[in-house]
Amino acid sequence: MVGNGGGLGGFMRRSTTNTGNSSTANTNDKMDLPKLQTRSTSTFPPPHKTQLPMRYQTQHYQNASRSPSLVCKRSAWVLLMLLSFFFVFLYMISLARGVQFSGKAATGGNKRSYGIVIDAGSSGSRIHVFRYKQGLIPEVDLIGLESLSLKRTPGLSSFADSPNLAGSSLKEQLEFAKTKVPAKERSQTRVYLMATAGLRRLDKKIQEAVLDSCRNVLRASGFLFRDEWASVISGTDEGVYAWVSANYALDSLQGDPRQTTGIVELGGASAQVTFIPKEPPPPAYRHNLELGGRSYSLYTYSFLNFGQEAAWDSLLELITAGGAVATSRPGLKEGVAIDPCTPRGYKRSLEENARHSATVSTATHSSVSRVVSGGNFSECRTAAYSLLQHGHDACLYPKCAIGNAYIPELQGTFFATENFFYTSEFFKLPAKTSLANLMDAGEHYCGENWANLRVKHKEVEEKDLLKYCFSTAYIVALMHDSLGISMHDDRVRFTNKVHDVPLDWALGALIVKLSEDEEQVSHVWLFSSGYVKVLSLLVLLSVGILVIWFIARWRRPQVTTIYDLEKGRYITTASRIR
Repeated sequence: MVGNGGGLGGFMRRSTTNTGNSSTANTNDKMDLPKLQTRSTSTFPPPHKTQLPMRYQTQHYQNASRSPSLVCKRSAWVLLMLLSFFFVFLYMISLARGVQFSGKAATGGNKRSYGIVIDAGSSGSRIHVFRYKQGLIPEVDLIGLESLSLKRTPGLSSFADSPNLAGSSLKEQLEFAKTKVPAKERSQTRVYLMATAGLRRLDKKIQEAVLDSCRNVLRASGFLFRDEWASVISGTDEGVYAWVSANYALDSLQGDPRQTTGIVELGGASAQVTFIPKEPPPPAYRHNLELGGRSYSLYTYSFLNFGQEAAWDSLLELITAGGAVATSRPGLKEGVAIDPCTPRGYKRSLEENARHSATVSTATHSSVSRVVSGGNFSECRTAAYSLLQHGHDACLYPKCAIGNAYIPELQGTFFATENFFYTSEFFKLPAKTSLANLMDAGEHYCGENWANLRVKHKEVEEKDLLKYCFSTAYIVALMHDSLGISMHDDRVRFTNKVHDVPLDWALGALIVKLSEDEEQVSHVWLFSSGYVKVLSLLVLLSVGILVIWFIARWRRPQVTTIYDLEKGRYITTASRIR
């Protein structure tokens, strides 16, 4: 061992020198060497982590202590898993609620409910009772609607001088509604009162006084009612509701918007035009309707004071006041005017003319002392057209068809309703009649003597019989001279019904109101179809990331570092997680 000169020999020599006893040294040599050999072959204590090379520290102690970077990675994976489970949870809820809402939209539920709409027009109020199933678009029973409505006169606008009495005029109609709605359903049956142009023409304070009187009666009716459900609707609303009614009856609301049918209404105080044009109209004439998950960009406008009754009153006022419409003829005495829109032989007093024109404005009397009925269709048409062009000087567009209002070129087919229909029905004309046929009927009627007309049409009230000469001329002036519809165009259908369903705007009003309520409920959780699509993509992305993570986790080796005492170096072992 001495000859080796190694570390152990040196150690032994130092031990001999210090003790001064060789025999003792030999003895110690024999005693200590086996101990050293045994120590060198015994289990080597594991090195402290600071003694390991830097490349082994993380691997060797990964199970005991994670490095900050690995801790951050692990936290990120945990957060991603939690978010993934959250998305899946929301997705399952959205599917469940989606099934619920789609079931309601498709079947409307099993329960049928009742709804009431009171159309408070200028000539009278009509109550409508509807039965329906709820859904994004309510499923309304369309059979027998005429038996579920009742009209009574006068209209609410006639109570301008005594607005506190307006509500009493609704009591008979509400009693009628009670006979149609079961007692157990009345407290849940909504009742809407919607006043139109007749009340729109009155002062705001008078409008509110009339509505307050009606609200008092409706609150005590036993039906479900809120004060805001009694209102004066705009002409735009009236036109949109009529358009919805027509296309609901045609079952065209879920199809191509360009295949829908337009509406031209001729009411008592106003006229409405509503359809989908080729190009979006100016904002003042555009209405965006959301219905049943679809969007419709409508042209709609209400021409106040251009309804048949309002135009008739305006004509009488101008004639009575000696306006431009009064017709002079050779040999006609001074102070005598000709009314071309009433059949010959009819005698009207100045007081009667003033009473009719009072609904528009106060008649200003001039030198006209007597009005003679002329019965001339052509002259009446000219007078009607001059009324329709009133205010044209204020037009801000390249062309204004009626007054100063913009109307785009009419597109598609149209229903001409209300007074359009009543006039064509009186002359027994088919629904698809042309304006040329209507003009022929009007020319013949205007030329007849008043006495003969009364004998031929005994069943018709005199006040209505008097207006058919004017109504035919006014329709031709409105549809052809103003709106540009050809005299032989077959796109217009004069009707108040579609498949025996009355084309009343009250039906459309109920559909829109109920649909708005259903959409508000459906969007409480924002589970619209678009939301579910986005959520589905997030769920698929999250599931994909989780799958990748589990695969990577399965394939990643578990590395362990140990110190091999025989080889005098560190070695690593790897085992895959199964």
